[in-house]
Amino acid sequence: MATFLYRLGRLAFRRRGLVALLWVAVLAVTGGLAASASSAASGNITIPGTEAQKAFELLEDRFPGSSPDGATARVVFKAPDGEKITAPENSAAVGEVVAQLTEGEQVQQAVDPFQARAVSPDQTIAYSQVSYEVSGFELTEESRDALKAAAEDGREAGLTVEIGGDALAAIPHTGAAEVIGVAIAAIVLLITFGSLVAAGLPLLTALVGVGITVAVITAVTVPFDLNTTTPILATMIGLAVGIDYALFIVSRYRAELSEGREPLEAVGRATGTAGSAVVFAGLTVVIALVGLSVVNIPILTKMGLAAGGSVVLAVLVALTLIPALLGFAGQKVLPRKQRAKAGEDGGTAATAEAREGAGSRWARFVLRRPVAVLLVSVVGLGLLAVPAKDLQLNLPDDGSQPTSTTQRRAYDLIAEGFGPGTNGPLIVTVDARGSDDPEAAAGSTAERLQGLDGVAAAMPPTFNEAGDTAMITVIPKSAPSSAATEDLVHGIRAQADGMAETTGASVLVTGQTAMAIDVSQKMDDALAPYLVLVVGLAFLLLIVVFRSILVPLKAALGFLLSVVAALGSVVAVFQWGWLADVFGVEQTGPVMSLMPILMVGLVFGLAMDYEVFLVTRMREAHVHGETPHESVVTGFKLGARVVSAAALIMISVFAGFIGSSESMIKMIGFGLAVAVLFDAFVIRMAVVPAVLALLGRSAWWLPGWLDKVVPSVDVEGEKLQRELNGSAAKAEEREPVAARD
Repeated sequence: MATFLYRLGRLAFRRRGLVALLWVAVLAVTGGLAASASSAASGNITIPGTEAQKAFELLEDRFPGSSPDGATARVVFKAPDGEKITAPENSAAVGEVVAQLTEGEQVQQAVDPFQARAVSPDQTIAYSQVSYEVSGFELTEESRDALKAAAEDGREAGLTVEIGGDALAAIPHTGAAEVIGVAIAAIVLLITFGSLVAAGLPLLTALVGVGITVAVITAVTVPFDLNTTTPILATMIGLAVGIDYALFIVSRYRAELSEGREPLEAVGRATGTAGSAVVFAGLTVVIALVGLSVVNIPILTKMGLAAGGSVVLAVLVALTLIPALLGFAGQKVLPRKQRAKAGEDGGTAATAEAREGAGSRWARFVLRRPVAVLLVSVVGLGLLAVPAKDLQLNLPDDGSQPTSTTQRRAYDLIAEGFGPGTNGPLIVTVDARGSDDPEAAAGSTAERLQGLDGVAAAMPPTFNEAGDTAMITVIPKSAPSSAATEDLVHGIRAQADGMAETTGASVLVTGQTAMAIDVSQKMDDALAPYLVLVVGLAFLLLIVVFRSILVPLKAALGFLLSVVAALGSVVAVFQWGWLADVFGVEQTGPVMSLMPILMVGLVFGLAMDYEVFLVTRMREAHVHGETPHESVVTGFKLGARVVSAAALIMISVFAGFIGSSESMIKMIGFGLAVAVLFDAFVIRMAVVPAVLALLGRSAWWLPGWLDKVVPSVDVEGEKLQRELNGSAAKAEEREPVAARD
């Protein structure tokens, strides 16, 4: 591996103009494809194999033209204080708004609340359900404007009018905070390297990789039905790892220059050693992201594949474009004073990476007190993990929106006038094709549903044209995200078999609330297999990298501790509301169902980055003859400063996404930022050296039989070093002969 990458780095250095041109061409071509493609992203979540999805597909088949996946808007009207919505002037104003809504081009229907009996018992609140022929993200701006204009006309008539549903769902954006994150990353790079050129290279190459990634995602959004969150997640991951991978290669190149090597040779060695760590670090991230497909939720699979693709691009850019750009930069990656010093003493001035500093002092401190450091670290993260025991999962609805939005105000008005369950009705489908009397079967089912605890109302069945399938709208007494509603859904499903035996019709439960419950359940069921798959594969990969059993085991256990602490922090902020104002969390509530498993995948891959970068330095020193304690100090002396900078950069990039308007992106950005903080500065900087100090030589133990089976990939460059030393010795032998000739 190291030898191959050594040659690749030298080739890119020598052919730097061609390599740079090729990457610019790829960026231009993909950008052109993106510019000519439609960017209409999907907002749908499908969950194959679940009852809610089966019922949804049944309705789509039996009720053709009903557009069950179409956008909806719930226009809620409230009469002025002291008046009733049924008063002549108020009902007339409602009728005018409904008539105006019906005229919309993409509107399928707008229901008159007085005909549908959608009027509150106290006759102060009413609502009209508006159905569209297309999904929320396919609605035109004209349709959205028409919806808002109709509501505004109702307000001018003296009514309070608010709009709920997904018709006003906007494509998420991240805002200026993302730019601030990149700016902080630039400052960290400048402080780390002390050179504008060295600081600019990782940023430039990361932006190239992310630009290509986003362009490709945009070009394939429609054919692959990608979600609006996909490009943001790919940007987040691609930017973070792209900067970090380039940072490690540039840092190693500077270290090689400090030892007096020519730029060509320095690039080769940097790519061969740091580049090997980049490859294996990237592989762990890709494994974690692609492994998300085991959950079998298409949106999660596509997000994982897209983010994994951004990591692959980041690795390729780091291994080819960085060496090429270093060819243009040469010695300019060193600070000006250091270049002058190197010229005075023949090119042997020490770089910041190799100087004795805080990293070495910290390593020696940990080696002297490993037990105390280990206990403090584990107990501290354990305390942060405590809130995770109260983790509640659900998909966001209008109730999780800030109170300043019309969606949230509509949600609250519905709860006030009709009860909280009206915001999350259940759709019970009755497939009566196997029944002798479909009408009686559906009627009997509705009666049994009405008698269940937790049901506020079960509406009369609505049949399809064939008369063999019915929909029954069930209004729970509890809010959509409450445990009581979840119990009700499970209760209906538990009685479905009994209903089928009595009526001969099969009963299925769907609707957004049931979908959310099924997603959460599917996430819970998939988490353990996912952890086994991802951690297992990465464990095997790390055995190959470190040729050790205990080091990969320690890495996996440390990851689990950091990710649970990060989940605890997410619960404390987004569910409990601790420091909510600081992080811009306007509405607390259950954690996004996708969050735990998505964060596990992302954090595991990123955690292994720091494990590989830091511990390979220790492994390299140990292979070259240092004692276990000496190798830990050497690893920190050469890698701690750069790993710390890389972690700060990643934290800055992820924290920038906390400013997103999308709650899922905000939550992921926060979760990843704190997870990297815990993993890089507690696990890798404290727990790792403490455990290695306690293990001593046994840390690098590998059973003899396994040593014969595990392939040697030469991540630390031992074989490359021998090959280069052999070539140098032969060159020295030839020099005296040439002199005599």
